Amino acid sequence: MSKKSDAFYFDNLISVSKICGEAADYLVECLTHYDVTKIEERLQIMHGFEHSADIKKHEMSEALSKAFITPFEREDLAEISHNLDEVADCIEEVLQRFYLDAPESVTDECIQVAQKIALCCQRLIDMFAELHNFKKPKQLKEYIIQISDIEEECDQIYLRAYKDIRTQTDDILSIVAWRKIYDHLESCADACEHVADAVDLIVMKNT
Repeated sequence: MSKKSDAFYFDNLISVSKICGEAADYLVECLTHYDVTKIEERLQIMHGFEHSADIKKHEMSEALSKAFITPFEREDLAEISHNLDEVADCIEEVLQRFYLDAPESVTDECIQVAQKIALCCQRLIDMFAELHNFKKPKQLKEYIIQISDIEEECDQIYLRAYKDIRTQTDDILSIVAWRKIYDHLESCADACEHVADAVDLIVMKNT
């Protein structure tokens, strides 16, 4: 069990993971009820989530620069904070691609991957809520494995969708646009796994 003086660090990471979860849920909503005429408006809302995550990251950086004792090595906490902020960044970038390329509709695969990303973010929330029990890491390890499994499921959908693009259109610009969209969706799943990997390393170093 962590000390009370460590609460800021754990609470900060939980807060950012929840912001990522809200952003991922909003992405699912945007794609499930897709309307190309509303993307600019929705992008502004999505940016609010990303900005909130940035604020929390800066709070973590400031605390680490002043702290004498931290629950884990400063570099490890800084890396986790950075990786978690990247999740929020990547989710926003998906909607940015839709804004820039303005497709008239959304594929089922896009929605499926977005739903997987939302599930990944929920597991991140669960993982950080459990992080204070890092000395007894059984449940933490389970969340880490689940995130890795979900990322692999995203990979499978991504590869299938990426391959099918050329069978759905002959327009080169459309093919390029959809590949960029899928690349950004895949980056979200990768970013979630990077967070889990960083937590896994902390557990290994501190148990």
